[in-house]
Amino acid sequence: MRLQGKRVIVTGGSTGIGAAVARRFLAEGARVAVWCRNPSNAKAIAAELPGLAVVAAVDVADPEGVDRAFAQSLDRLGGLDVLICNAGISIRHSFIDIPREEFDRVMRVNVHGVFYVSQLAARHMLAQDAGGAILMTASTSAVTAYRHYADYNASKGALVAMMRTMAIELAPKIRVNAVNPGYTMTPMQEAEYSPEMLAEVNGIIPLQRHARPEELASLYVYLASDEAAYASGAVFTLDGAESIASGAAYL
Repeated sequence: MRLQGKRVIVTGGSTGIGAAVARRFLAEGARVAVWCRNPSNAKAIAAELPGLAVVAAVDVADPEGVDRAFAQSLDRLGGLDVLICNAGISIRHSFIDIPREEFDRVMRVNVHGVFYVSQLAARHMLAQDAGGAILMTASTSAVTAYRHYADYNASKGALVAMMRTMAIELAPKIRVNAVNPGYTMTPMQEAEYSPEMLAEVNGIIPLQRHARPEELASLYVYLASDEAAYASGAVFTLDGAESIASGAAYL
């Protein structure tokens, strides 16, 4: 029960890494609000995890929707100690073929959305005695050039840069860190694979498999807990050594 009594918002919390984080945080004693864009997914996670304090259908790229969801979550939770910025999208295109609308959408969700939510959370945390922690789901794409994901790579690099600035400006009351997952078997990732692609990607990962969302959730628990009281401004990579393996950048 390392998160007993912690009040937590998880964006992108209905599937994949976000859902695994929500489940684990509940098990660790936290009060959890989950945000997700898809109303059907919101209903599904609310049914699966009836202990959730809030389930809000909100697009983090919509500032007004973020304001409403944040006010609702604060009211239900009674405050905020931990923010998990996990919402993100990924669309596969070669650089030359990326539609402008798609590039804008990826940046709005993956960068602007994190800014909107984090700024609200930081203002609240700075005003309370206990401060808080903000965690961002970045990606190994922030540091490794993957083909066909120029917009996604750019968004995750921007996220890490923003995290580092926040860690400096919001200290000492708020700790800010990023997690760089490597290949993780989420629904978003699985939808992009043929069996042949999956086998090829597993072959360039030294541990020879994708991460499980539950393995990422364990790292988030540590970073949100008081055990990580001196961790701030850092990027924690969990990728089975993929990003340092020869050839990883060329798929």
